[in-house]
Amino acid sequence: MNEQLIQRKITEEFYWFHEHPELSYKEVETTKRLRVNLQSAGIKILQIPLKTGLVAEIGTGSAPIVALRCDIDALPVQEKTELPYRSKIDGHMHACGHDFHAAAILGAAYILKQHEQEINGTIRLIFQPAEEAPGGALKIIQSGALQDIQVIFGIHSSPLFPIGDIAIREGAVTAAVDRFSITFTGKGTHAAHPQEGFDPIVAAAAFISSVQSIISRNVNPFDANLVSITHFESGSNWNIIPEQAFLEGTVRTLTADDRTYIQKRILDLAKYTAKSYNERADVQWFSGPPATANDENWVAFAKEEAEKQQLKVRVSPFSLGGEDFAFYQEKIKGVFIQMGTGTSYPNHNPHFQVDPIALYPTSQYTSRLAVQAIEKIRQVSGSGKND
Repeated sequence: MNEQLIQRKITEEFYWFHEHPELSYKEVETTKRLRVNLQSAGIKILQIPLKTGLVAEIGTGSAPIVALRCDIDALPVQEKTELPYRSKIDGHMHACGHDFHAAAILGAAYILKQHEQEINGTIRLIFQPAEEAPGGALKIIQSGALQDIQVIFGIHSSPLFPIGDIAIREGAVTAAVDRFSITFTGKGTHAAHPQEGFDPIVAAAAFISSVQSIISRNVNPFDANLVSITHFESGSNWNIIPEQAFLEGTVRTLTADDRTYIQKRILDLAKYTAKSYNERADVQWFSGPPATANDENWVAFAKEEAEKQQLKVRVSPFSLGGEDFAFYQEKIKGVFIQMGTGTSYPNHNPHFQVDPIALYPTSQYTSRLAVQAIEKIRQVSGSGKND
């Protein structure tokens, strides 16, 4: 395929992905579509145990091995754009750009396949399911698809930057994401006789007020941390003090120390607040992905390659959003890169959209990045091109 044909093809595929969004672990038709496209181009698909998502390879099949990762799942959002290719699935939408990611890396696959004889190693293409769950990255890791990879690059559309801009940062870009739920158990009674019971709503409300002191008084104010209570539920009738109150929320941190400390403080506050009201607090903690950790040397390399392609390099803004690409970075070196896709409503908004004009430049950049990463690894290891 020539350049114009690739551009047209991946734009058509982007439209199809956007029209047919599938939620985490349900990306069956998306996976089928990717498989057909890759196989039609003669690209090898690895036989690994994944129900949705897939992994393909281009190159020699031997080291060095470099990976490009994209995600493919959508969100339970009702689309409110007026795009001619808006979602055809009620209540589902690609509101985070994963349709763009999949189409762009598919484009990179087409470009790489055309130049396969020039690749002095292997490029592994990871079309990951269930980033929004999150946890799809763990499925990829468990499948063995990360084996022997020396560096991995991930992309994400950014509505903050125009097309032609690329944003990269050393270290953390996105936050560690943890979820917690707490059930306060007291003693129910008639609302007219509160002295006969122990009101869990009062205890839970006291906890909600005090938990914000962790951010304002217990951690460094120059550090980016967040605790949010997002769900509160209790009671069944206006004249009954209930037996229980339930709440849940999220913690976002950029460092491992803050992550550990804030978890301990929440557990302590829940326990001792409940005790002060003669009640019990049962806490459940759900650890999500850690903060991303972009490798310093590979960040410099990715910036240099972007500049060679006349992309404008910016510094990624910090975000307390989560990204399970961080699970890969716990295993191997990697860089998470934001591609400007035109200014828009923010991710996860029903009006969010990306400009498909950004597809082919992203395909060009990521394909070139992977090829040159192989050459960099070979140079560092002292390998010659004819080895």
